[in-house]
Amino acid sequence: MGRSAEDLLPPRSSARLRIYAWSPKSPSPEYQGLIKVGQTTREDVRERIRESQGQVQQEFTLHADVVAKREDGSIFRDKDVIERLKAKGFENPHFGSASEWVRCKPIDVLTAITELRKGEIFSGHHYQTFPMRPEQARAVDRTIGYLESIWEEDPNTVPRFLWNAKMRFGKTFTSYQLAKRMGARRVLVVTFKPAVQDAWHEDLASHVDFDGWQYRNTALMAEQGPGDPDKPLVYFGSFQDLLGRDKKTGLIKSKNEWVHTINWDLVIFDEYHFGAWRESAKALFEGEEQKVADKELAAEFADGALDTFDTELDELGNDESEFLPITTRSYLYLSGTPFKALATGEFIEEQIFNWTYTDEQEAKARWEPEHPEERNPYGALPEMRLLTYQMPDDILSVAAQGEFDEFDLNTFFEATGEGDAARFVHESDVQKWLDLIRGEHAPTQLDSLKAGSRPPFPYADARLLPYMQHSFWFLPSVASCFAMANMLCARHNTYWHSYDVVVAAGAKAGIGVAALPPVREAIDDGYDTKTITLSCGKLTTGVTVKQWSAILMLRNLTSPETYFQAAFRVQSPWAITNPNGDNPHEEEVLKPVAFVFDFAPTRALRQMADYASGLNPTADSPEQAVADLVKFLPVLAYDGANMKEINAGEILDIAMSGTSATLLAKKWESAILVNVDNMTLRKIMDNPDAMNAIMNIEGFRALGTDIFETVVNKSEKVSATKKEKGGDLTKKEKKELTEEEKEYKSKRKQIQEKLIKFATRIPAFMYLTDFRENTLHDVITKIETDLFKKVTGLSVADFNLLVNLGVFNSIHMNQAVFAFRRYEDASLSYVGYASQAESERRKDLRRVGLYDTVITLEPE
Repeated sequence: MGRSAEDLLPPRSSARLRIYAWSPKSPSPEYQGLIKVGQTTREDVRERIRESQGQVQQEFTLHADVVAKREDGSIFRDKDVIERLKAKGFENPHFGSASEWVRCKPIDVLTAITELRKGEIFSGHHYQTFPMRPEQARAVDRTIGYLESIWEEDPNTVPRFLWNAKMRFGKTFTSYQLAKRMGARRVLVVTFKPAVQDAWHEDLASHVDFDGWQYRNTALMAEQGPGDPDKPLVYFGSFQDLLGRDKKTGLIKSKNEWVHTINWDLVIFDEYHFGAWRESAKALFEGEEQKVADKELAAEFADGALDTFDTELDELGNDESEFLPITTRSYLYLSGTPFKALATGEFIEEQIFNWTYTDEQEAKARWEPEHPEERNPYGALPEMRLLTYQMPDDILSVAAQGEFDEFDLNTFFEATGEGDAARFVHESDVQKWLDLIRGEHAPTQLDSLKAGSRPPFPYADARLLPYMQHSFWFLPSVASCFAMANMLCARHNTYWHSYDVVVAAGAKAGIGVAALPPVREAIDDGYDTKTITLSCGKLTTGVTVKQWSAILMLRNLTSPETYFQAAFRVQSPWAITNPNGDNPHEEEVLKPVAFVFDFAPTRALRQMADYASGLNPTADSPEQAVADLVKFLPVLAYDGANMKEINAGEILDIAMSGTSATLLAKKWESAILVNVDNMTLRKIMDNPDAMNAIMNIEGFRALGTDIFETVVNKSEKVSATKKEKGGDLTKKEKKELTEEEKEYKSKRKQIQEKLIKFATRIPAFMYLTDFRENTLHDVITKIETDLFKKVTGLSVADFNLLVNLGVFNSIHMNQAVFAFRRYEDASLSYVGYASQAESERRKDLRRVGLYDTVITLEPE
């Protein structure tokens, strides 16, 4: 059953946290020289102070009454002020349960507040005491259990484990807890993104569980040396720095020699898998000019890492030791979007701990009934809403493309010119769109009058407007960002003049986090300001702006990882804990939900379906995966007349409505259906039966068996040479490497193309068979084996062997089969034909066979 409008569009709080400090004018002896520090969301802090005094009312002096806001817009609490004063050496006496008194002068409180406002952090002062959340404890338990089971079988094995955890899981804190449980004395944290090191340092330096632990990076190593050998050590380094070579000697940099001689207890790879992540990052920045996009990527990752490790990390089959020559007892991989690793089976189920958006929201819903007297640790994490809008006909026509006239956002928002001279190509139509999103588009208004209801447009619906106070508009290009800014500021668009428009695009906006200060300045604390941030890639990774409550998707994005990576920018929590300073379990949530608005419904829902399947590849069916996601990411679709919440089946139907036989064929021509990484090729080379099976596939005999050995050996040789010599390659060596790289990449592509050509025969087999109620795997292996060999040219035994070796990807085949079955079912129904087996099937619940799974659809 659909949710009520009040549930889907809840009101937003406007509370603001204030820090105050006071002392009694006539204190008793034990309170002499003491100042009490507190916090409240009330406008009048004096009222709160009098309330806290209870029946014994006394005159007091108010020393401080300030908004608890740092310069970056984030908040701090009374506890932070007290901890800062304690760190300075001021006494913090306790009177029963009261711990808010500090023996200091008013100027000391004001100084502490000023320091916190400037964003200074505690250094080495351990004051945090929070425990692990339940899912963090489970991650540690699961990992420890797996590692110990492997070591029991063979103490010399080096196991690896993956945490597939979304943003705000608390990966740094939990990783340190794992290291502590393991009894690890030497921990190496390696990343392509050096900018994340602050979080790794802060968690170690501030939590009491890690008192006595030492943190080092390149700078601290030079200043302080390796530290006390009897205390645990965490070393943080980038791939590029750890693997970089001295240009003169060609050897490992002398400062890093010790890293390669230590036997580490745990090596942590942060932001894995880099290869897949890099492609996602490239897609995010593709609207920027090439030079700016390159700089954004370089800022996002370690300088030079893109080139140095491009080859190694594209090959999923490479062992860690091949590109990071160190010794360790175990590896931990951390990632938020490891779709490629999950889909290819690089990690088996026992090696993965999942913590997804759905898991987070389920935990949030369960917490309050199970822990009614405790603060919900997930309570501030907003639930997402996706609202899609079918564009009116008079707007749709200018940007329709393809066989099904899908609305092309890049075409619609195409612009030319620079800065103040930037203009939209379809300026009049973009103006209509601006009118539409604030409910002033005349044809739509007429339709609403006829329908008797007004759909919730972003800048028109009173329930949505509080969430539109600070929004992020994701556009196709730099020119379109400036064109939008110019249009919003145009004299006739008076409605938009109350919004401060920030253009975070182009070279002048700054690279990476350098583009953030103008946004922070415009938003301030977020209460009394209204902003629109325009971007075509900047600020979509690695930044947190908690005041953003909505994102407008105004460009085409091709991958679900890229789409939701941008969308989740608006899911940052915005809340005040213990707002009145008298209840640590109370939390004022300022942003209970966050919104994604999309104006190309078919594309958006296709992304949603793919994201759900990719996030949960072991779900019973694609439909079940989508159903699990929409429980906590409800979708409201506007069809041009009405807006309604849609279920998983409807999402898949709409997503598939833009599918033709041609598009279905492309699913079976996709490279993700086959695996040709070095690990898989080695499996084929090591198994004579597998090699014979491959040779039975059309086209492989002409290539010969030597092609596999050539690809593996030459790719490994190129990787080894690049690592060994780094930037010291001569022109001749570079030319030779380039030629060898071209050769093995060309041959790998040939292998891939032959396997894909075989895969395209499977839909032909599906079309010819009548047995739809069984899984495709059963049909192939048990029912119509002769037909399978006739159509594909490969025996069932050979096909099974190759599937078991991972040559064919069953997860993606299931998704391709599901799309084919849905399309075929609709086609048969449309012409009024169904086979006898199909007619019998429809009398009962509808059962559809996938590759190795059967799913049941709802009765018609």
